[in-house]
Amino acid sequence: MIRALAVMSIALAGSAAAQAVQTGNGLGAVLRTLDKTSGEVIDVEMGLGQTMAYGPLQITLHECRYPANNPSGDAFALMQIVDARAVTELFSGWMVASSPALNALEHRRYDVWVLRCRTSDN
Repeated sequence: MIRALAVMSIALAGSAAAQAVQTGNGLGAVLRTLDKTSGEVIDVEMGLGQTMAYGPLQITLHECRYPANNPSGDAFALMQIVDARAVTELFSGWMVASSPALNALEHRRYDVWVLRCRTSDN
């Protein structure tokens, strides 16, 4: 019985690894910003390696990946967000478009999340 469970576990683990999603690399990303005080929502296009100012925040986009078979299906953006006034890092890591609350910027006034990767220069 235990041997059968072990074989089944190995088989399931192997099939899960075989189903890993192939990703493509975007040329940039589209981010959405929200000023919670004014209610202003802005969509911003960023290129890889670009840093933009949003209020006191400095937002840097390092990388954007997307599912190769469905570019508009999701986006995974590697970002760093720094508060320039306090010179403190507020966020560093991957943001996922389909799960914005999973890895989100924790700030009392501003929200920033990724919408999609840019796959062309237009």
